[in-house]
Amino acid sequence: MKRNSLLLVLLGLLVGLPLRADDKPAYRLFTATGKAAPYDRMLRELAAADVVFFGEQHNDPLAHWLELQVTKDLLRLRQGQVVLGLEMFERDVQPLVDQYTTGELSDQAFEEQSRPWPNYGTDYKPLLQLARQQKFRVVGTNVPRRYASQVAKGSLTSLNDLPADEKVWLAPLPLAVDYNLPGYKNMAKMFGGDAAHAAGVQNIIQAQALKDATMAYFLNQARPEGHLLLHLNGAYHSDNHDGILAYLRQQNPRLKVLTISTVSQEQLGKLDPENAQKADFVLVVPTDMIKTY
Repeated sequence: MKRNSLLLVLLGLLVGLPLRADDKPAYRLFTATGKAAPYDRMLRELAAADVVFFGEQHNDPLAHWLELQVTKDLLRLRQGQVVLGLEMFERDVQPLVDQYTTGELSDQAFEEQSRPWPNYGTDYKPLLQLARQQKFRVVGTNVPRRYASQVAKGSLTSLNDLPADEKVWLAPLPLAVDYNLPGYKNMAKMFGGDAAHAAGVQNIIQAQALKDATMAYFLNQARPEGHLLLHLNGAYHSDNHDGILAYLRQQNPRLKVLTISTVSQEQLGKLDPENAQKADFVLVVPTDMIKTY
């Protein structure tokens, strides 16, 4: 009996299933088709990719913790040949990111000047500190928010008159927007179905496209040959291999790209149908997980 119990426990560990009905797992990992995905198996697949997108919910502490673990483990498996891309820092503060990770800038100076997100201290600072310790590059990939706001109010054409020294922080213009991409069509629905043809809604979608295209452009530039680029972003930017990935495929279709999406569910025993196929791997956290804000 004892031997059978031990075998059941080992089997549960191998397939990633809860061991007992009274277990309280903090998260579960699944493949796109809903099969349980042990962490080590996911990690091996990620390590063989060129680019990995980790789609997070920005206020979910478990995703942030797992991002840190994935970064550490990929550094080990790829022998340090990893570049970390972050939606959370904008292109015009890249010199500050470089100065901080190389030890030239103090914590205080960096945080005062780099416009970090409000949850930087709890959710992203550990990653930059890791980069500082292990000497790998961190790249801020996002468009400066003032330009996204400008497009949301006045369309992409409002960027035409920007000085050349400011356009270097954006994806090359003019930027083509495919309103038929699933993510953009869903945004149109969120604003009222056929409203996709209204100028205001189109501007909002164009602002999203500017972010997606800018992140794709700079993360593609930031990846040296033979390195793995791990990019952290809001899940909507990479779910369904859409958003950033659509623009990245245009620039470099030969890249091997894998994705993770973070979702919340009432139960963790299986992947809810609406969350299937969102990403190559789906991180499921309980709906009552504490939030960082």
